[in-house]
Amino acid sequence: MGKMLSAAQIEQYRRDGYVCPMRAVSTQEAASLTSRLESVEAELGSEAQARLFKPYLVYRWLYDLVVNPRVLDAVEDIIGPNLLCWGGGFFQKNARDPRFVSWHQDTFYYGLDPAETCTAWIAFTPSNLESGCIRVLPGSHRENPQLEFVNEPDKNNLLVRGQTIKGLDLSRAKPMILDSGEFSMHHESIVHGSDANGSDQRRIGLSIHYISPDVRRIKYNQASRPGALLVRGTDTHGYWEHEPAPRADCDAEAFERMSEMRAEFFKRDKDGAMKEVPATF
Repeated sequence: MGKMLSAAQIEQYRRDGYVCPMRAVSTQEAASLTSRLESVEAELGSEAQARLFKPYLVYRWLYDLVVNPRVLDAVEDIIGPNLLCWGGGFFQKNARDPRFVSWHQDTFYYGLDPAETCTAWIAFTPSNLESGCIRVLPGSHRENPQLEFVNEPDKNNLLVRGQTIKGLDLSRAKPMILDSGEFSMHHESIVHGSDANGSDQRRIGLSIHYISPDVRRIKYNQASRPGALLVRGTDTHGYWEHEPAPRADCDAEAFERMSEMRAEFFKRDKDGAMKEVPATF
C-alpha cells in the first residue's frame, strides 16, 4: 500500500502506464475551480487557453491544486518522496466542440532523461466518452517508448504542432473516465489521445507534469537551468532552477514571465531547435 494508491493501482501504473480514477477535490470544489477559471477566461478573452502556460506560477488557487496533498501522495507512490513540477496547462473542449487531441506520446517533446514524467490530469468537469476523455493504449510506454510520428497541424487539434502516430491498433484503447474533481495519472511515453466533445457540457482538465529530481532536461540547449517548482521533499540533484510560488492571483511580474515562457516554447521547431523567426500565437 502507498500513501494514496493501493498495491494493485501501483502495479497497474507500472504495467499499463496509467491509473484512474482518484479523487483530488469534491465535486463542489471542482465547480468552484471551474467558475474561477471562467473568470480568468473572461478577463483574457479568446486567447485565454493559448496564454495559460504554467498558470500555477501566476494564480495561487492553481498552485494550491498543484500541491494538493492527495495528488502529491498519489504521485509519490509512483516516483518517490522528492517531487518537482516542471510544467502544466489546460486542455479544454467546449460543448459540441470538434477539437480533439491526436494520438501521440509526450516523450519526444519533453526531452527528459530518464523519461519518467508522471502526469496528473485533474477533471474540472466530467471527462467521459461522450465529452472526449483521454484514451490510452495500455502498456505502450513499455513496448516502444518513442514511436515514429508526423506533424499534421489541424485547426481542431489541441496539439499545436499536430504530432500524430500512424498505424495504431486502437481496438485495445482504454478510456480514462473521470468525474469532476477526480484525476488520472499517466506515464509520458504512453500513447494517448482524445476525441471531440459530443456532450452539452464543457470538458475541462488541468494537466500537471511531475518528476523526481534525478530527471534532467537534455534535449534543448538553454542558457540556464530549466525551471520547476519543488513541491515536496528536497532537490537532491540541482538540475532545475526552483521557480517561485505565486504571491497572489495574477501577479503582474509572474504573468509576464508566463508569457515569455510561452513565447520561447513556440520559437522551437519539430526537433526542439530554435527558429530564426518566432512563431506568433
